[in-house]
This record gives sequence, C-alpha cells and structure tokens, in this order.
Amino acid sequence: MSSITGIVSRRAAMVPRALVAAQVHAPVATRAFTTTPVTQKTPTESVKEGLKKVDRAVSDKIVTGIDAATSAAHKIKGQAEHVSGEAGGKAEELKGAAQGMASEAKGKAENMSGDVGGKAGEVKGAAKGMASEAKGKAESVASEAEGKAKGAASEAEGKVKSAAEKAKQKL
Repeated sequence: MSSITGIVSRRAAMVPRALVAAQVHAPVATRAFTTTPVTQKTPTESVKEGLKKVDRAVSDKIVTGIDAATSAAHKIKGQAEHVSGEAGGKAEELKGAAQGMASEAKGKAENMSGDVGGKAGEVKGAAKGMASEAKGKAESVASEAEGKAKGAASEAEGKVKSAAEKAKQKL
C-alpha cells in the first residue's frame, strides 16, 4: 500500500460514515453592504446647479420661440402657395395677413424672452444670496475659532504664571 492510501484509509476509519453522509452544506446568502458617507453640496456646487437650471430654462424658452416662428413660417408658406393661383388683390390681402402672423410670432418670442430674463434674474439673485450667506457663515466660524484660540492662549498663560509663582514660593 502506498503512503497516501494508507493515510486516507486511517483517516476514513476515524470518521464515522453517518457523520460524513449527514454533512450537507446549505447555500449561504450574501448581502452587499457599503458604508459610503453622505455627501452634501458645497455652496459653489449649489450656485453651479442654480446656473444650470437658469441656462436650461432659457434654452427651453428660446427653443419654444424658434418653434413658434417655424410653424408661422410654414403656415405663411402654405397660404402663399394656395393663394398663388388667385388674383393679385387676394394675394396682397393674404400677404398682409402673413405679415401680421409673423409680427405676432415675433411678439410671442419677445414675450417669452422677457419671461426667461426675469427667471434668470431671479435665480441669479438667489445664487448671490446663497453665496453671501455662505460667506457670512465662514466669517462667523472664523471669528468664533479666533475667539476660542485667544481664550485658550490666555488660559494657558494664566496657568504658566501660576505655576511660575508656585515654583518661586517653593524656592
């Protein structure tokens, strides 16, 4: 008998078969567990986010104005093609109507632009307010830290003086 088969047979004789058959391994469920810290926005990130919102609102209003102008142009073109077969007087009448529609579309676009400008000013003011608030908090924290440092320095100075006086008294 080789040495390996001898070792295996001796170990097998030591473990009862009932225990070997009874060992059934159940699957172990694992769960993902993370410990990432909660991130908070800095004042600059808040301002950037506000400016992005303003930019998005302005872009949306501009696109709406362009769409209105395009649809008016399509309407005008459709009407002009329809009228081209009719008499000159009728064509002049429709031309005036087309100019009216174009000026109406232009007015709507300008109105929307004004609305966007107001919204942009509002968000800009809010961003400035957040920035000044953050600056005020930073200054208050700095002055508080300065006061604590001065207090600790004067306390340490008092302890040093009292220790020096005790040392003089012992001498």
